[in-house]
This record gives sequence, C-alpha cells and structure tokens, in this order.
Amino acid sequence: MVERRPTLGILAHAILIVGVLVVALPVYIAFVASTHTAAEMVQSPMPMLPGSNLVENYVTALNGGSSGAGSTAAVGRMMFVSLVTALVITFGKIAISLLSAFAIVYFRFRFRMFFFWAIFVTLMLPVEVRIGPTYKVVSDLGMLNSFAGLTVPLIASATATFLFRQFFLTVPEELVEAARIDGAGPMRFFIDILVPLSATSIAALFVIQFIYGWNQYLWPLLVTTNENMYPVVIGIKRMIAGGDSQNQWNLVMATAILAMIPPALVVMLMQKWFVKGLVDTEK
Repeated sequence: MVERRPTLGILAHAILIVGVLVVALPVYIAFVASTHTAAEMVQSPMPMLPGSNLVENYVTALNGGSSGAGSTAAVGRMMFVSLVTALVITFGKIAISLLSAFAIVYFRFRFRMFFFWAIFVTLMLPVEVRIGPTYKVVSDLGMLNSFAGLTVPLIASATATFLFRQFFLTVPEELVEAARIDGAGPMRFFIDILVPLSATSIAALFVIQFIYGWNQYLWPLLVTTNENMYPVVIGIKRMIAGGDSQNQWNLVMATAILAMIPPALVVMLMQKWFVKGLVDTEK
C-alpha cells in the first residue's frame, strides 16, 4: 500500500504545474504573436498580451494572399493536404500491418519467418536512409507533387506489423478452432474476430501514426514544389524568408497554432483508447 503524504502531494503538483508552464509558454507566445500586427511583432520588447488582430490574422492565414516575402499559399489548403496525407498514411499502415501480421501468424507457408524478419529488418532502413533511391523511384513514376508521392513511400510499417503479430499470438487457439467449426473462413475470422479484438491496439496506433503523418517534414520537402501540395509543416517553413522585418511573423505564428489543432484534437478525443491500447493486458 502506498502511503499518502500531504507534503509529497503538494510537491508532485508543484512539479506538474511547473512542467505545464514550461511546455505551455512557447504555445502562449505563439498565440499572442498571432493576434498582433507584423509591425508590432518586430518591436522590442515583444507584446506579451493578446492583441486585437486575432480574427483578421487567422482569416488571412487560412485564405492566403498575404504580403510577406515567403510563401503566401492558403493555410486552409495546406491543412487539407496534411489531413489527407496523415489519414492515408495512418489507415494504410494499419491495414497493411493487420493483413501482414495475420498472414504471418495464421498461415503456414515456406519461409514464413524469413519474410517476417525481412519486414522487421526494415526498421533499420527508415525513409531518411533510403531517401535518394525512393525519390528517384517516385520521380520516375511521375508522383511528385501528388498525394500518392506524399503517402505511398511512408505507408509500410514494420513496427505496427510486429505489434499486431505479438497480439495475434496471444489469441487462444480454441477461438480459432471454434471459428473453423462454425464454418468461418480465414477472412471471416479476420474481420469478425481479430479486428474487433484489436480495436484498442488499432486506436493507439491511429494516434501515433496520425501524428507521424501530420508532422512529416523531410519527405514532403523533397517531393513538393507546387504551393497547392504543401503540407502545413512545409508551409510554415516556406512562409519564412529574408530578415525579421520581411516576414509576417503574426501569420507564421497563426499558421503554427492552426497546425497544432488537429493532432491535439486527435490526442484529446482518443486519449482513453490510446492509453488503453498501450497498457491493457486483458486479451
């Protein structure tokens, strides 16, 4: 039994509050910057209280057409590209990983473990390692500046395959036999039994992979040269050009705040499922 001490409780809360303040301070400064004009943002000292240009700055950022030295693309379009990219990567990774783990665990074929370890070894070959050959293939296939070019090279996931394989190995053999006696084929067993049992794992992977897809920077930086195909992370980089006086820092910060909203919503809305998928030991 853990002993409850008031002093330790106060200390724990104090540490948590300090941690929250440290994490929240940059977000607060970005929000304050997004509510002022560009001229006010280059003044010294920088304003630390919200200004009166909040609605104007966010509407300008969403619609594009600012007068800054960098990119003036509409942030609304950038967020749409990021959303499509993140969802395609997420659902693609989960679907392919479920099917590959199902095949490795429940089908008996030659070199089964060889193929599993071949998939697992790709953990040592992330996109950053094979980025040159991958870019060459995507370019030769005419997939630059397209959703296919942004998503297809990032869909495969050895980590998710390994996690689903480990979970499938815990499913009782009696359940497989019962499904076979009832006349369920492999795909019926997969869809009606394995997928529902994997719901919490799928939810946890959805959160992780969505954030992974949303925050992609290096690969989109290479394969997108058209403003209409910029993800929002690349859009923020393209908006910054020249010296401080030439950048519309208020719009850059507004874009940064907008870019935080979707992944934050996913984490908050799926927090219960995410935690359950990571810690739940009941199979």
